[in-house]
Amino acid sequence: MVRERAYWLAWSQIHGIGPVLMFRLHRHFGSLAEAWAAPARALGEVEGFGRQTVEKAVRLRTQIQPEKLLEEHLRKNPHFWTPADGGYPRLLLEIANPPPLLYYRGKVEVLENQGITPMVAIVGTRTPSEYGRRWARRLSAVLASRGFAIVSGMAAGIDAEAHRACLDAGGRTLAVLGTGTDVVYPSDNRKLYERIVAGGLVLSEYPAGTPPKSAHFPQRNRIIAGLCRAVLVVEAPVKSGALITADLANDFCRDVYALPGRVDDYNSQGCLRLLKNGAEMIVSEEGLLEMLGAMPPVDAPQQLSLFQGMASAADAPPPPAPKGGLEERVPAPMLPPDLARVLRAVPAEPLPFDLIVVESGLPAASVSSALLQLELLGLVSQLPGMRYQKC
Repeated sequence: MVRERAYWLAWSQIHGIGPVLMFRLHRHFGSLAEAWAAPARALGEVEGFGRQTVEKAVRLRTQIQPEKLLEEHLRKNPHFWTPADGGYPRLLLEIANPPPLLYYRGKVEVLENQGITPMVAIVGTRTPSEYGRRWARRLSAVLASRGFAIVSGMAAGIDAEAHRACLDAGGRTLAVLGTGTDVVYPSDNRKLYERIVAGGLVLSEYPAGTPPKSAHFPQRNRIIAGLCRAVLVVEAPVKSGALITADLANDFCRDVYALPGRVDDYNSQGCLRLLKNGAEMIVSEEGLLEMLGAMPPVDAPQQLSLFQGMASAADAPPPPAPKGGLEERVPAPMLPPDLARVLRAVPAEPLPFDLIVVESGLPAASVSSALLQLELLGLVSQLPGMRYQKC
């Protein structure tokens, strides 16, 4: 894995080869180390690798020594994950373009990265009303008290209120930045940043020292949405980064919730649009908890699933196999329809992800989400090269 992460880093240095192309390389060759050594002809077989991209990759990789590059990179960036690392957040791998490098600073929680601890994003405008601030604090505090980890972008306004309220309630919060993990933006959030690092986690796809750039913040919103199973938009105008996060959450098959506001309130127009388009309405803390599944505190002996109150079997011992031989440990009829449909599409022998999508007849994002849940339930195992088989 140490060797493979060097190649995730190396490929990321080639301008024009972003997350989507890197994951296509990985899927095609089974590892980025193999892709690094592949001839130009083989690279040209990967979707998206046209003649110019192949020529650039072949030329630039002769100038990079992956192992040496990793050694030098770690001096300024000692803490980061690649998809080759076991610590990489599993839910983030569900999205179409996960960051190839995810830098972090603070305290890592294994259950978060495994997708077991429920994570909810709270986002909104940088210039909220007192109504928006109050509800951001209330929702963040009650969710933190029930064991949810709160994710936001550490921007001024709703983001900062959500982070602070979570910390004040003794909860766990994660901030996804549009800068390096060592750069505080806005600078007024210095004390908040230090509190998050002390007890939570700061994440970014940008290396140390990266300053704020306008293009970075819409990009980081996909990480916020990808880390979570639900996104709460507290107060936001129509043209808002919070709505970008909500739209991405829809694309990633996450749940979206919105706080209603006055029809003639500028800062409520985005939330009203979300509600018109099918987002769940937040009318009370109790109602929100009921919709999310009323999670118990994280130190409770049994942790429930975030959605539909379905119990998670990730930490529970599997039931004994029937005497007649190995069979599915959970009967398909007990699963939600989409999970059962994907499970039927996965054979006992390894099958590539693309073929599972074809066999199931479901969108790729839905299949990816279902496979992760089936893997947590112990029904499916993932093999190198994005291949899956029944356990």
